[in-house]
Formats: sequence, C-alpha cells, structure tokens
Amino acid sequence: MFKGVLLGFACYAAYAWSDAFVKSLEGSLPPYEAVFFGAVLAMAAFPFLKKPGDRWSEIVMSKMPGLWLLRAMAGAIGNITAVMAFTALPMAEAFSLIFLLPIFVTILSVIFLREHVGWRRWSAVVVGFLGVLVVLRPGFRHLGTGHVAAIICGITGALSIIALRMAGATEKRITLYGAGVVGPMLAGFIMMLPHFVWPNAHQWFLVLGYGLLAAAGAVLLMLATQNAPAARVAPTQYSQMLWAILFGYLIFHDHLDWPMLVGIVLILGAGLFTFVREEKKTDWWRWTNIV
Repeated sequence: MFKGVLLGFACYAAYAWSDAFVKSLEGSLPPYEAVFFGAVLAMAAFPFLKKPGDRWSEIVMSKMPGLWLLRAMAGAIGNITAVMAFTALPMAEAFSLIFLLPIFVTILSVIFLREHVGWRRWSAVVVGFLGVLVVLRPGFRHLGTGHVAAIICGITGALSIIALRMAGATEKRITLYGAGVVGPMLAGFIMMLPHFVWPNAHQWFLVLGYGLLAAAGAVLLMLATQNAPAARVAPTQYSQMLWAILFGYLIFHDHLDWPMLVGIVLILGAGLFTFVREEKKTDWWRWTNIV
C-alpha cells in the first residue's frame, strides 16, 4: 500500500510539472494549440493503459456514446480553460479555484442524479464558496478571464465525473482515457486551423514537457491504484498545491497574500472533505486529471 501512495504522489507531481510547463509558455501559443499538441503527446500513455483483450477502436467506441461525447466535450473545454487559468493566474490561485471540482460534483449530483446530500457535505459546499470569496475578494481585486477560466475548468471536470457516474462501471479504462484525449485533440485542432502558429524550439520543449508529463501522470495513477486502495491514493492529489506554491515562488515569482492563503486553505479543506466522502461511492477521482 505504501508503494501505491508514493506512486500517487509521483503521479500528481508529474501533473503539477506538466502544468508548470504549460504556464511557462506565458501565452506565447494560443491555449487551444497547446492543448492540441499536449493531447497528441498524451496518446503515449495508451500502450500502458491498454489491457489484454482491449481493442484500439475502444478508444472512441463507447458502450454509451452520448456520455463519451459529453466527457470528450468537457475534457476539451476543461483543458483549454485550465491552460488559460495557469497562463493568467499564479499557479496556487488557479489550483484553488479548479479544486472546487468536488464541490461542483456535490451540487450537480443533486441536480442530475437526484442524490441525497447530507448537512456535512452542504456545509463543505458553503465553506468552499466562502473560500472563493476570500480568494477573489470581488470589489477589492481585479477579476479577469483567468479566474473565470479556472472556475469553468472545475465545472466541466465535475460534469465529466457526473457522466462517468451515469455510465457506471461499464466503460473500459482505455475508453475513459480516450474521451479525455480525443476531445481536447479534436477541439484544439479545429480551433487552431484559422490562425496556426508553428512553435519554435523553446515552445516545442515546453509543449513536450506538458504533454509527456501528463501521459506519465496517467500511467503513474494507474500503477498507484493497482498498489493501494483508492481512499489512500485520492488525497495525494492535493499535493499539487504544494508544488504550485513552490513553483510560484521559485520560478514564476508569484505573490500570495495572507487572505489568499486563508481562502486556499478553506477551499482545499472543503474539497478534500468532499473528495474523501465522494470516493466511498465511486472511483471517479481517478479520471479527473487525464490530460
């Protein structure tokens, strides 16, 4: 089990490094172009995720095509908005808003799944949104597209998880991963056609890091869940925030004031509480960071 937890930390370190690479582009490539190349490179994980008996066609051939399409669209929007958020915001601030995802899952599960939510999870929702108000401080701070993009990223991630719940355990691992790769790849390709910008050598290096580290994260996550129970691996996702703060200070020279740190703690605490309770129902969290 200890090996699985370590692999979980390694997985989310790879994802955090991937985000740092795309942030280092500093908007020099359009976000949809970065997402396209990142998704193409993330296909490198397919040979490791494919099980004996799986067919390559099952990457796009789903038993529930409507839900596969929803996950693909959510993945496309989520990846593009994530790149926008990391480009415009300090990494820790972007992560704090994206980590509203478990709270959005709670709300959407009531709307779409008619799930009963007790007072503890509703309390976590309230605390999470109080944390957002502390971080954003509307009226006292300038709010930009990066903040909107981070919140949209969290919402689309939650929609993807609701679709996964509705699909149940019927889909294969390669199909679930396929939706998270093919959707962003197609959307990025279509959006970049009118104004394609060929990356230079430095941009290629950053894009390679972005895509290949995301693929490595997916493989490490698979290995982690093979060596430890989901309840032990799931909380390691929040180690991304430590990486975000470290990168922010050492590489990107971000500044986080004390109110923002308090808000981040509130959001992470509420999200982690919801995360652990959600994990008891399903392993949806395994697929929240595919690309």
